[in-house]
Amino acid sequence: MRLRALLLFAFLLVSVPALHAQGDRVHVRAARMLDVVGGEVLRDVAVVVEGGRIVEVQAGAPAQGEAVIDLGDVCLLPGLIDCHTHLTGDLEGDWLHRPVKEGPADWALRGAKNARLTLEAGFTTVRDVGAAGFSDVALMRAIESGFVAGPRMFPAAHPIGITGGHCDLTGFAPGVAQHDWRAGIADGAQEVLKAVRYQIKHGAKVIKTCATAGVLSLEGPVGAQQYSDEELRVLVEEARRHGLKVAAHAHGTEGILAAVRAGVASIEHGSMLDDEALRLMKERGTYLVPTTYLADAIDLSQLPAPIRAKAESILPLAKDSVRRAVAAGVKIAYGTDAAVYPHGLNAREFESLVERGMSPLEAIRTATLHAADLLGVDDRGVLAAGRLADLIAVEGDPLDDVRVLQKVVFVMKGGEVVKGAR
Repeated sequence: MRLRALLLFAFLLVSVPALHAQGDRVHVRAARMLDVVGGEVLRDVAVVVEGGRIVEVQAGAPAQGEAVIDLGDVCLLPGLIDCHTHLTGDLEGDWLHRPVKEGPADWALRGAKNARLTLEAGFTTVRDVGAAGFSDVALMRAIESGFVAGPRMFPAAHPIGITGGHCDLTGFAPGVAQHDWRAGIADGAQEVLKAVRYQIKHGAKVIKTCATAGVLSLEGPVGAQQYSDEELRVLVEEARRHGLKVAAHAHGTEGILAAVRAGVASIEHGSMLDDEALRLMKERGTYLVPTTYLADAIDLSQLPAPIRAKAESILPLAKDSVRRAVAAGVKIAYGTDAAVYPHGLNAREFESLVERGMSPLEAIRTATLHAADLLGVDDRGVLAAGRLADLIAVEGDPLDDVRVLQKVVFVMKGGEVVKGAR
């Protein structure tokens, strides 16, 4: 097996540069391909790529003389989408005091490392929901310019929240790490309006707000609503006026309900979903982005005591809320909160979604069809003519064992091979 993988990797190193001499048209062949729309595994297929897009999906051998990347006994899937990352952060080292020891350049450089890990894990698109100093926007531009390797990004820039809330930096002396609406700390409708406009002015592609308190912060009860109904409504309306969607961090029931009524596109975490919240989310078409693997994986012993107490109280509720949302048929899009656990392990969310009641196919759809729908894009999430040539390959059958997605052996983004079988 290892010899076959090494030979395949050597083939890719030799053949990929030659593709440019052949008009960038290439057949990516594999023994299997998952049709995420039809829900079946197709046999002996080739995805034909040209100019960064898929031009055809065909069965059988290509015509004589066509450039081929033959991956052999693997399964092709669309490039995966993670709708909740924080590429410029992590919980390594003294993360609690990092905001007053580092600056945007440090965060962007950390993001470059994490972006590559994420891409090589098979995630070709991410929605990055909150970073300071527009470091996520800088990272997006660096990726788009080809300076660094990484997924396509929808950055939120500064998350928007109340003074002293989950989106703010608390626990420091007065005057230290103190911010205003430019950095997303906004109180009252007019400041919220300015905060939204300022993030958009400087490159935000989605707006993130903190509708409730959170876990990895030092403010009060984890589920408490923070923004008023009016503030949330103004925030969503202004974002919508600019064509942007809103992602709302929300743990507690009242904050979830307020955010859904205000018209947010997604509830992040959704830890305390009651029957009314589930009903309203279904009625409004609001997505849940559950970030549920972290409830299985986070090392509580490494957290400061106040944060650990909040985590211990909310995580069991969060797991149950995902199970109830799956059973109720709420729309769910894939998101990991990567940074809370190491970047590059994003695919572990699939196993947790299946454990909470999803079939492997439905779990995969959350990171393809449903994630693309949440982002408002129709050029990815499925392997079909006209879509971006973002595709991955795994050994085994992900419909039999979704854990095979944790070991991606091939990644193509926009027609460029960024990872071959190893």
